[in-house]
This record gives sequence, structure tokens and C-alpha cells, in this order.
Amino acid sequence: MEASELTRTSATTSTIVAKLWSLCHVLRDDGITYQEYVTELTYLLFLKMLAETGHEERLPKNYRWADIAGRGGMDQLTHYKQALLDLGNPGLTKDPTVLAIFTDAQTKLRKPTNLKSLTTDIDKLDWFSAREEGLGNLYEGLLEKNASEKKSGAGQYFTPRPLIDCIVRLVQPQPGEVIQDPAAGTGGFIVAADRYIKDHTDDLFKLPKDKAHFQRHNAFTGSELVHDTHRLLLMNLMLHDIQCAIENGDSLSPVGEGLGKADLIITNPPFGTKKGGGRPTRSDFSITADTSNKQLAFVEHIVRALKPGARAAVVVPDNVLFEDNTGRRLRTWLMDLCNLHTVLRLPTGIFYAQGVKTNVLFFTRGKTDSGNTKAVWFFDLRANVPAFGKTRPLKVEDFAEFEQAFGKDPLGKSKRNDEGEDGRFRCFTREAIKERNDNLDISWLRDTEAEAEEGLTEPEDIAAAIMGHLRAALAEIDELNEKLESDEPVPVPEAAE
Repeated sequence: MEASELTRTSATTSTIVAKLWSLCHVLRDDGITYQEYVTELTYLLFLKMLAETGHEERLPKNYRWADIAGRGGMDQLTHYKQALLDLGNPGLTKDPTVLAIFTDAQTKLRKPTNLKSLTTDIDKLDWFSAREEGLGNLYEGLLEKNASEKKSGAGQYFTPRPLIDCIVRLVQPQPGEVIQDPAAGTGGFIVAADRYIKDHTDDLFKLPKDKAHFQRHNAFTGSELVHDTHRLLLMNLMLHDIQCAIENGDSLSPVGEGLGKADLIITNPPFGTKKGGGRPTRSDFSITADTSNKQLAFVEHIVRALKPGARAAVVVPDNVLFEDNTGRRLRTWLMDLCNLHTVLRLPTGIFYAQGVKTNVLFFTRGKTDSGNTKAVWFFDLRANVPAFGKTRPLKVEDFAEFEQAFGKDPLGKSKRNDEGEDGRFRCFTREAIKERNDNLDISWLRDTEAEAEEGLTEPEDIAAAIMGHLRAALAEIDELNEKLESDEPVPVPEAAE
């Protein structure tokens, strides 16, 4: 499939998204913060979209769009507040998706004129075009716009869609597979995998009825810890006609054990440490049971959740590649149980923090418990790459060279070419990695990251770079504190010569 076929947002959808985003000025006038923008809009958009799609039977009659939008003044605001309470009340609302979206919902709107402005302006949008292009694409566009605004802080729950689409094209989700995202965020990986399968099955019409039902109701599993993010996730899945149950919970708790085994896991787990230095509460963990490092623990979950022969692609920060002690034990264990065939070193600046350096690990669960990794291929998309930011957003084309090098086999078994010290794609044997104490932080090209950041011009990009480096430094301090409180030896820096 051509890369352009997975492009989500057309010019018409972008125009509607821009108009929706402009409503945030109304919300801000009522004291609503950037972090609350999309949540507030989601309540109203959910009701409007049910009206547009003819599914208002899922709502109590007195809380449908016309009944709310047709009111005015304090009567409208009072009725709307009561609607949010009752739609999240299991005694009054029976539809499970509606109930989950409105559980603990409340509006921060205080001025009746602002609510009236929102309902009036939402009614004025080009809903005919939005329906034609897909309401799911409209909502995805709104989530993407929110994530791109540095002040919203939403980028930590939103993986850049060009990266997601690249990963999905490479791992090639198939009908009938159980696909899991244990850190689902707003549902980007699930939506992209679903779209990939639908594009290859004529929107599931080429599948037998039982298999089409499986795709809509049982193909996707996962969880999302943050309640408000889970709310956005449910809305996103509903608008893409994905009716699978995604838990609101922590995959590093027994909730994760309950997700079951998967044929494919694609995910971008949260970075950092668990709050308060907490440890995973999983009875099946052995490698990371004593660490509060979330990204290490998520890798253990993924390996344990894969069926024999199943594949995974996971975004991880650099410290997963080089951290000693628990990190090294995890990498050794991973390469024994799985074929870690590809590591993609991502450029900086593509997430909400410029200073966070990330990678994508591609691996396949072996059918034996040892010796599965024979060699690891590394693609360096970080060195000598201009900084990404507001003036240079990440695009599908940025991954074209990597996708060609990766090959067409989703298990990484295509014939590949080692480009040598001057190229971006190189192969390192398992023996060579073992000589490095299983440190996978391998680079060979001159890193011009500092020079790239010096070229940033937008104040938002510069601020994001500074914040990113501060976050990275705080994460290192957290890890050092954890080591000091444990029995693990703390490495002592060598004295300067």
C-alpha cells in the first residue's frame, strides 16, 4: 500500500478541525485550561455526532443534542450539567460506551453565553462533509491538533501519526489476529491497525460474517491508565466503529495479566518512573519486579504477553538500550526469548519533549526460550537529521528510507544490506552485542543533534527543547535515587583528566 493511502486528514477535515479548535477561545474565556479543552469539546461532540449518525437511541430522550442545543441561558447550562451527571449514572444510562465516556464527567463552563456559543458554532460546522470523510478522521485531527500545542501537555498521550502508520505498515496487522496496546493513550495504534485491516478487506466486507464480527468486537485489547485519556480513547474507537473493550487500568498491575496473549503488540508506553517509586504489582514479573522504571516493566509485559511466533513493535527511550543492572538483565532476557531483529533510532523533537530520545524495537517471540536473537539491525534516523518541530513537522516521507531498508517481511526476515560506517543501516551480531555487555545504545554516525537544536527558530520549539532536557535530567535523578534506595551499585563517574 502506498504511504499516501494512510494519510488521515484531508484539506476539508483540516478546515473543520481548525474551526473546532477555534472554539477553544470560548472555553479559555470561561477559565478552562489547555489540558481540559478536548475533554470539554468531547462531551458536546459525542452528543452531536450521535445525532449526525442517527444513533441517539443510545441516549435518554431528554439528553439528546436538540434538547440541549435548543435551550438557552441558565436553563441550558443547568440542563447540560444535569445531563453529564445522568449520562454517567449506571442507574439511568445502560449503554456501556456512553456510560464509560461520561463517568465522572463535569463541565467547567460557568457562563451560559459560552455554552450557547459552543452549541451554535458546532451546529454551523460542515457536518455533511465531515460525515463523508469520516467523523473518526475529524476527531483524530482534533486530537492531533491538541497534541501539537505544547501548552496542552497532551503530546505525552499522542504518538505522532506518521510514526504510527510507518510501524503499522511494517508489522502488517492481519484479520483474525489479537492485537494489543497495553498503553493505549487516545487509541492511535488501534485505529491505525484497524484502518490497515479494513483497507485490505474492503472495510471487512471480504471477510465472513463471523470474522468481521471478531474484528469489530474482539480483535483489539489493551488498557489506558489515565481516566480522561481513556475517555478520549473510547470516543475515538466508537467513531471508527471499533467496539472492542479497552480497559481503564494499569497494565503493570493485575489488569495487565488479564489482557491475555496477543498475536501482535504495538505500543508507546509512558516514560519515567511510577509515582512514589512504586513497583509493578504483577505476580508474573521476575525481571522488573523490583524497579519503578515503567518503560522497562512494560517491555517485560510485552514479551510475556506475546504468543510463540507473535511480533511486537514498541517505542522506548534510550535508557532501555543502555541502562545497567535491571536494564541489562531485561535486554539479555529479551534477546534470549525473542528475535530482536530491528532497532530504529528516532530523531529528537518528534514527541512533546525535544530532549527525549526514543527508539522503536521490533521483535518476534521465539518458540524456544533461548538463543532467538542471532543479529540486530540498527537504522539511525537521528544523526545528521534536522530538528523536528512546529516549522518542520514529522511526515510519512521521513520514514521512506527506513521502510525500504526494513523490507516487506513483517518478521524482519527480508534480505537486507549492511550500508557500513557511512550508511544508516547496519547489522551487529549477537556475539558483538554480548561483548558490549548487551548494551544496545549503538551509534556510528556523527551526531549533530546539538547543531540541529541550534537551528530551532520557533519559541515553542525552543521552549520544548529546554523542557525536554529538564525532563530527561529529572528522570536520571529519579533513577539515581532509586538505585541509592536499593542494593544496586551506583556507577561512579570517572574523574576528568
